[in-house]
Amino acid sequence: MSAVATPVRVAMWSGPRNISTAMMRAWENRGDCAVSDEPLYAHYLDRTGLDHPAREEVIANGDTDWQRVVAALLGPAPGGAAVWYQKHMTHHLLPHMDHAWIAQLRNVLLIRDPREVVASYVKSRATVTADDIGLPQQIALYDELCAAGSPPPIIDAGDFLRAPEAHLRALCAWLGIDFTPRMLQWPKGPRDSDGIWAPHWYAHVWESTGFEAPVEKEISLSGAAAEVAEECRPHYQRLHALRLQVASTGNPAW
Repeated sequence: MSAVATPVRVAMWSGPRNISTAMMRAWENRGDCAVSDEPLYAHYLDRTGLDHPAREEVIANGDTDWQRVVAALLGPAPGGAAVWYQKHMTHHLLPHMDHAWIAQLRNVLLIRDPREVVASYVKSRATVTADDIGLPQQIALYDELCAAGSPPPIIDAGDFLRAPEAHLRALCAWLGIDFTPRMLQWPKGPRDSDGIWAPHWYAHVWESTGFEAPVEKEISLSGAAAEVAEECRPHYQRLHALRLQVASTGNPAW
């Protein structure tokens, strides 16, 4: 019996209300890729006690033991897939968790302007803090990976949506796998791979069939929401300055 090849484990570290679920659609549609939707979410909710939409369902249907989750993420890919896209929220990395396992993944950071994130986030949850949207944790993870000698590519959602094919080609080249045009379009609707929280957060993705060009919108924030966006802005600006920049040909400027 031949040995099962080690999958390419792509860990996309994002915050909420980014394009992380649309990105998950793109990878799942490759045909050779398994996906995991926020596998540490149940542990995060169970440990923090935070009240999120479908909290009890998430905990009941997920695994609240983070070490067991990590062991599975480092094991064989579902269905023996050659590529395994793991969609992670950076704020799910709680302080008590060891990070040594992350070095075994091909890590990528996905960022978005915090004003856009906060404006979208408060449509589904009444309160928001800087830790809720994950930018402080993204900075910490970036510094940690750089210190270990493995600086991750950083993808800005706005840049990506203006040139999705070029970004995906560059990312596939970095991973050492082939790009396929299947990543640019997918069938409308929910997936079995969607987290059980999907009805509360994924309505727009369920209606999508591909990446949509960004539309400039006037954003009006006030009170605590505006304060959170402003608190996160220096983190975003630092990561944005280090982002992957690609020409329309897909040639990256790392």
